Amino acid sequence: MYKQDKKKKKTFLELLSRICEDENNKEKEFQKLKSLYSSMALEEKEDLFKDIIEQMETPKEELLPLIEKICRQDIDLNPTQWSILLSELRHKISSPRLSTLLNISRLPGGLKFLLDMRSDILSLKRELHDEELKALDRDIVLLFELWFCEGFLYLEEITLDSTYRQIEIIKESDLVHPMTSIEDMIKRLGKDRRCFALYHRLIPHEPIVFIEVALTKGIPRKIDEILGEEAERIKEEDVDTAVFYSINNTQNGLAGLGLGKVLIARVMEYLKRDDERIKNFVTLSPVPGFWDKYLKPILEGRDDRFSLKSEKVAEFFSKKEKKIILKKAKEKDSDWKSFNKALLKILSDHSWVNDKELVKALEKPMVKIAAYYIIKEKTPNGRPLNPVANFHLRNGASVSEDNINFLANTSSKGLQESCSIMVNYIYSLALLTSIGRSIKWLGRIVRRGMF
Repeated sequence: MYKQDKKKKKTFLELLSRICEDENNKEKEFQKLKSLYSSMALEEKEDLFKDIIEQMETPKEELLPLIEKICRQDIDLNPTQWSILLSELRHKISSPRLSTLLNISRLPGGLKFLLDMRSDILSLKRELHDEELKALDRDIVLLFELWFCEGFLYLEEITLDSTYRQIEIIKESDLVHPMTSIEDMIKRLGKDRRCFALYHRLIPHEPIVFIEVALTKGIPRKIDEILGEEAERIKEEDVDTAVFYSINNTQNGLAGLGLGKVLIARVMEYLKRDDERIKNFVTLSPVPGFWDKYLKPILEGRDDRFSLKSEKVAEFFSKKEKKIILKKAKEKDSDWKSFNKALLKILSDHSWVNDKELVKALEKPMVKIAAYYIIKEKTPNGRPLNPVANFHLRNGASVSEDNINFLANTSSKGLQESCSIMVNYIYSLALLTSIGRSIKWLGRIVRRGMF
């Protein structure tokens, strides 16, 4: 097995070189490279990426003399000489990998290949928890920052006139509120249900990121008001709120490039121009990880990574609420002395949602704990621990305890992820408009199928 892996890596690296050197057969060699890459397991790709980093790098011996010259104090350089020296250093220090990746990106299908490659790199980085692949990742990100800029991106509204393929891609890519059929997607399109997608001119048949919007009267507090039986199709003249209820990135390789922020800004501007009665721009967002990655570990005593400690959980509950929790847990198992274990037992069984007494006892404390998680829990670099909160708050939204909704998603997924909680992040039109105005390349939104 090792010999086979070694042969694959060697062939891949040879193909990379030939793509750069052979002008006449670039596309042919690239097709071989893609085929070889698709045959590799993720573990093989990890070794391949490490070889690319090691073998396609600026040699230290080429840089050291230049660095030493720059650092010497006994050389008096005039401004022109200094600029030439720095220019030479920048040229030398440029990653050889970047030149190769740029060559690939210019080939038909090359940009999509690099998107898939970075998606694999990000998957491995999450598994490895180290910096081994950072150099290659940064090279690809630098390239994407050049390609995903003015002139290459455009925005389209997905409508009932859009092609079946576009509707199907969005249907398959919605991980926030998954759909089981095309009919489910069609229900999300219309005058008060909108969908907008960002495209790249080199990948025109596949959206990069898309957003689903509900136009409502007032701010909805639970997902059933948008997608469930409680959803009401209101009169157009009563609309005053645009609700972003599902935002999805279809290209994992673009994670971290801030395209979601661009999308929200432009959609806000478009909707405001389209209907001046829209005064509120909000989300109805899930809280992934609240239960299984946060509250559950804390209740089990695994609280090392969090500022909320296990012994503090009970302080969110009143004496009456704690009494109810302990009583209900005892009904399930007679030996419950610890409040945290009792709460863990209750919340691990989704049947609590059907017990009115339990629901009443849980509502206020759970909202407060969720608010603590969303607003106060931070990563080591100071960002919100919850990824959805991090996305919206970094994009200019605001949130408070009043925006946290209990029993907002009582589906199995909603209970498992977040104990039924959802959040309304509030977007400021003034802030997002100022961002949008600086991005001139998205001036017009077209409706796919209506050219």
